[in-house]
Amino acid sequence: MSAKDKDCGHHHHHYQQFLRRLAAVLLALTIIVGIVIFIIWAVLRPSKPHFILQDVTVFSLNASTSPNLLSLSMQVTISSRNPNDRIGVYYLEMDVYGAYRGQQLTLPTLLPSTYQGHRDIVVWSPFLSGDAVPVAPDVAVSLQQDKNVGAVLFNVKVDGQVKWKVGTWISGRYHLNVNCPAFIKFGNADHHAIALGSAMKFQIVQSCHVEV
Repeated sequence: MSAKDKDCGHHHHHYQQFLRRLAAVLLALTIIVGIVIFIIWAVLRPSKPHFILQDVTVFSLNASTSPNLLSLSMQVTISSRNPNDRIGVYYLEMDVYGAYRGQQLTLPTLLPSTYQGHRDIVVWSPFLSGDAVPVAPDVAVSLQQDKNVGAVLFNVKVDGQVKWKVGTWISGRYHLNVNCPAFIKFGNADHHAIALGSAMKFQIVQSCHVEV
């Protein structure tokens, strides 16, 4: 073997050592950064946003049993409060819809993407409507019976995604599921109801169940 070949082999060996050391340093840095982020995350422990259904305005509600169809038109007011002192919340791809006995009655309404700072409150007032929505026979019968009694339990649901913001760091996406029960009493049975022309506005102020 010539001196030139020995010199090339020597340099190749040192280059391989350099690559191994560089890979080890990068791996160590990655682990350290991951541990730091985990510690910050564990210390801060973001709390779920608090959602409240403030009111529901019902414009129309009709049920037919032959065929089994439901029609619903309403506007809801939902507020969200960020309970965290150091963590911001991004709301993304938030769909709101009305449901009855597990049956979706309105088309989903998309809420605008929103950033919520520390202890901030955000309020949305979307319109929800569904016209002649096919439902199971028992659902149509139940709604007709509830209307005759004068009390209907609806659910206003929110389905979307959230991101957490800590300083300049932003987390990945987490699924957000919100369920707000809306117990509505028709006629004169509910002193929180306000007539608005042919519509009825019901003051609810009901806490929602939130899952993240």
